[in-house]
Amino acid sequence: MKLSGAAKASYGLGAVGKDMVYMLSASYVLYYFQDILGVSAAAMGVILMVARVFDAFNDPIMGAVVAKTKTRWGKFRPWLLIGTVTNAIILYLMFSAPPALDASGMVAYAAVTYILWGVTYTMMDIPYWSMIPAFTEGGKEREGLTTLARSCAGVGSAVITIITVKSVSALGHMFGGTGISDREVERIGFSYFAIAIAILFVLFTIICCINVKEKSTVDMKTATVGEMFKALISNDQAMAVVVAIVIVNCSIYITSNLVIYFFKYDFGGAGWRDDYTLFSTFGGGIQILAMMLLYPFLRKFFTSIKIYFISMGMAICGYISLLVLASTSMTNVLLLFIPGFFIFGANGMLAVITTVFLANTVDYGDLKNNRRDESVIFSMQTFVVKLASGVSAFIAALALQVLALSNDTEASATAIDYSLGVDTAQKMGLRMTMTLIPIAGLVFAIFWFKKKYILTDEKLQEISVELVQRKTKDM
Repeated sequence: MKLSGAAKASYGLGAVGKDMVYMLSASYVLYYFQDILGVSAAAMGVILMVARVFDAFNDPIMGAVVAKTKTRWGKFRPWLLIGTVTNAIILYLMFSAPPALDASGMVAYAAVTYILWGVTYTMMDIPYWSMIPAFTEGGKEREGLTTLARSCAGVGSAVITIITVKSVSALGHMFGGTGISDREVERIGFSYFAIAIAILFVLFTIICCINVKEKSTVDMKTATVGEMFKALISNDQAMAVVVAIVIVNCSIYITSNLVIYFFKYDFGGAGWRDDYTLFSTFGGGIQILAMMLLYPFLRKFFTSIKIYFISMGMAICGYISLLVLASTSMTNVLLLFIPGFFIFGANGMLAVITTVFLANTVDYGDLKNNRRDESVIFSMQTFVVKLASGVSAFIAALALQVLALSNDTEASATAIDYSLGVDTAQKMGLRMTMTLIPIAGLVFAIFWFKKKYILTDEKLQEISVELVQRKTKDM
C-alpha cells in the first residue's frame, strides 16, 4: 500500500517540531547563558564544544542501540517518543536556570543540561531519520518523503529564527510584570517560550507516532566511529570533502552565533529586536530559495564544482560588504540585506553541493577500494557538522570573552539602546570576528578543495563506466 497523505503530513510535522527544538538550542543557548545569566563566555565555549564533540561520537552508539531494539511497536517509534519527551523536559530545564545559583553553580547547570539535551536529542533524531525504510516502499516514495521531511525541517528552523527574539520579549513582559530589568524580562521570556516549544514538540511527535506505522522490521545499518575514520583514510576524496565541510560550516556558524550580538551591541537602537527579526526572516527565505531555485538554475549552466567556487566567492563578497557597511554610521537594516543575500544564498547552495560531493565519493571509493560505504559516508556528514558546530561555538564564545560583551545593564523593562554602552574597539572586534575569520576559513577551503578534489563530471562518468565494466566481468 502506498503511504497515505496523513502519514506523510504527520512525518513532516515531526520534522517541524524536532528542528524547532534544535534551532532554539543551537542559536540561543550561548546567548541565554552568557548574555542573560552572566556565565563566562570562555566557560560556555568549552561546554558547547565538548558537548557537541561528545554528541558527534554518541550518534553511532545510539544507532547501534536502535538497531538492536525489538518491541511490539517497532524499533524506531519507542525511541522516538522516549527521546522527544525527555528532550522536551531538558529543553525547558535548560532555559529555566535558577537565577539564585552562583557563578560556579550556573556553569555546572549549563554543562549538565546542555550535555543531557544533546544526548536526548540524539535519542530521537537517529530513529526519526532511520525509520524511513520501515514504512516506505522505496524508490520515488522514499525519495519524496525524505525531501518533504527535509523541507519541513527547514520550516521548523525558520520559524524559530523568525519568532524567538520578539516572542521572548513579549512573554517576559507578560509574565514578568513591571519594573524589572531588561535582562530579567528575557530570562523569564525564554523560560515560557521554551515550555511552549517543548509542548509543540511532544504534540507533533505523538501525531507522527500515531499515524506512521512501521510496516516491517528492517535491518538498520549503523556506522561506528572506527568505520568512519577508516573510510576517510582509505578514500582521499571523502577526506577532501569532509575537511571542506568542516571549514565551511565553521566559518558560517561563527557568524550565525554572533549575529544576535551584532544587532544588540553594534547595530543597536531601541528596535534592535525588530531589525534582527527582519534580517533573519530575509536571510532564511534567501537560503531556502537558493537551495530550491538558485542552485538548480545555475546547474543548467555550470558544473557543481564551478557552483561551489561561485558560492564561496558570493560568501566572501558578502562578508566583505558586511564589514564595510557595519563600519559606517548607517542605521537602515535594509542595507544589510545586500551582504545577507550573498551570505545566506551561498550557504543554501553549499548545503546542497557538499551533499552532492559526498555522494560522489561513494562511487570513487567503490572503484578504488572495491567497497561501497554509503551508510558510513553519510553518517559522517552528521558527525562533521556537529564537530564544526562545536568548534565554531568555542571560537565565538572566546571572542565574546576577549571583547567583554555582556548584558550587565540593570535597566528598566523598557527598550534601551545597548550599543551606547559599547566602545568602538569592542564593536570593531565583533565585526572582524564575524567577517575576517570566516573569510580566512573560506579562502583556505577554496585552495584545499581546488588542490584535493578531482571528481569532475568527466571523471565521474569515467568511474561509472569502469564500475559497469567491472560488474559485467564479475557476472
